[in-house]
Amino acid sequence: MSELKGTQREIDLGCDSNDLALHFNPRFHDEADGKVIVCNSQCEGCWGYEQRETHNPFHRGSKVKVTVKLTDEGFEVELPEGQEIQFPDRRGLETLSYVRVKGHIKLTSFKIY
Repeated sequence: MSELKGTQREIDLGCDSNDLALHFNPRFHDEADGKVIVCNSQCEGCWGYEQRETHNPFHRGSKVKVTVKLTDEGFEVELPEGQEIQFPDRRGLETLSYVRVKGHIKLTSFKIY
């Protein structure tokens, strides 16, 4: 559970800050698409191709629940309003040892199953 505030927010999963299997970045004022969710991966500091979801159910100051599941094919990100984002596992990492919640997000709960 987290509270969205300000303009920058992201959730990253991977090996370290330069090797990310999932970069999850909801944006409210993207230059190209306005209110959008951007997902990407990063390998040795180089970003991959952005997956952009133009339906962004987040609202500033709201409390939300985001669930990230790792499957054989990749990531399933469950969002408010029943929305789900599928993002492929481009990196094929056997272990995700790095988790970062960055920006204007107030994290109130975090669980690993």
